[in-house]
Amino acid sequence: MSALGKDPATFYNEFVKGIWKENPIFVQVLGMCPMLAVTNSAINAVAMGGATFFVLVGSSLLVSLLRKAIPKQVRITTYIIIIATFVTVADFTLQALAPAVHKELGAFIALIVVNCLILGRQEAFASKAPLRLALADAVGMAGGFALALLSLGSVREVLGSGSLFGFSLFGPRFEPWVVMILPPGGFIMLGLLLLVFGWAKERRARRAAVELGEAGAGGPAGRGGR
Repeated sequence: MSALGKDPATFYNEFVKGIWKENPIFVQVLGMCPMLAVTNSAINAVAMGGATFFVLVGSSLLVSLLRKAIPKQVRITTYIIIIATFVTVADFTLQALAPAVHKELGAFIALIVVNCLILGRQEAFASKAPLRLALADAVGMAGGFALALLSLGSVREVLGSGSLFGFSLFGPRFEPWVVMILPPGGFIMLGLLLLVFGWAKERRARRAAVELGEAGAGGPAGRGGR
């Protein structure tokens, strides 16, 4: 594992997988509660994404550093305590710097503690990986989560309010689609984004299969057959 930690390609792969190949929202379908609840505006999505990023990266680094010192019998409890500590810091910081946004997010900042994405990365990766790879995995997964929140929040705010980050885009004559900032709009847009992401993933898989078939046909066995 330490040898892998020195491989730039491995570091890059661990980072990129969270953005695209194993995106927490669009591939693993994790963290659906905050995804649907707080993305009625872009600023709320950014705040939740930033808080989750801070908690996931901080807890992954600490778990990776302490992985050999944490007894297996209490590892889950330890992970939860570490995560809760970072969530408390994020909660108080957001409350001090952006009280209006903190009020909008309500209890969902505190509920980051039970986000299955964060606890899952500690158990599945950070507790088994060296610091460098744990950092790459955490940044990639948290970045993918934040990008998914931002994409949904931006679309819902533009269509539902005619604005982006509070700035009007279409003027007073625009008739907003109010349903987009309501819970049904969240389900509709999330379904459409999952459909697009699934289509892109399937298309990429088919292209890889075709290239693999062409490479096999051009190999020694294929040439011998001709």
